[in-house]
Amino acid sequence: MARTADSNREFISTAQAARQLGLSLGAVQQMVESGTLAGWKTAGGHRRIRQDSVDALLARSQQTGAAHPRNGGNKLRVVVVEDDSLLQTIYRETLSSWPMEIELCVFDHGLDALVEVGREPPDLLIADLRMPGLDGFEMIRRLRENPVASRVAIVVVSALTSAEISAEGGLPEDVTAYRKPVPFHELHGYMQALIAQRKRSRNTP
Repeated sequence: MARTADSNREFISTAQAARQLGLSLGAVQQMVESGTLAGWKTAGGHRRIRQDSVDALLARSQQTGAAHPRNGGNKLRVVVVEDDSLLQTIYRETLSSWPMEIELCVFDHGLDALVEVGREPPDLLIADLRMPGLDGFEMIRRLRENPVASRVAIVVVSALTSAEISAEGGLPEDVTAYRKPVPFHELHGYMQALIAQRKRSRNTP
């Protein structure tokens, strides 16, 4: 990975870390507060973040998606965020069996997904809500705050009821929510609609 001018320093500012990770300032601040990024505050209240912790997070994100080469825009790019390893396997096996071109990246942590989506927004994000560390509610809020990822289609698949989701503050109006078990029939139709929509936009003069 090529190192930038920022990465030649041992400690960097929140803005520099956000630029390297492709995230909003708020998302980086959340990472520092949760301990995902190593940092400290100056006497003036400014955060200083260890460059090596930013490098480690970028490397982990690249390794997680290493098995999924970039497709040059020909396939539907889908990111799944699910901490259950069995469901991860089911997602991979089911989506790979469908007669459509899909590039799939699977993450078990919301912070890793934030980094990946910030670097290269997918066509579709499928996320659980109850996850360790950064949960799905916070991850989606951070994504919608980031102009780069604000137009990513988001589908939630959760065991939570509508009432429980509302009690947690709800979800943005443009997010589609399904109950577990994973409704693959509905997801198949949703992805077909995305592919058709993308084809129409490409053919529009």
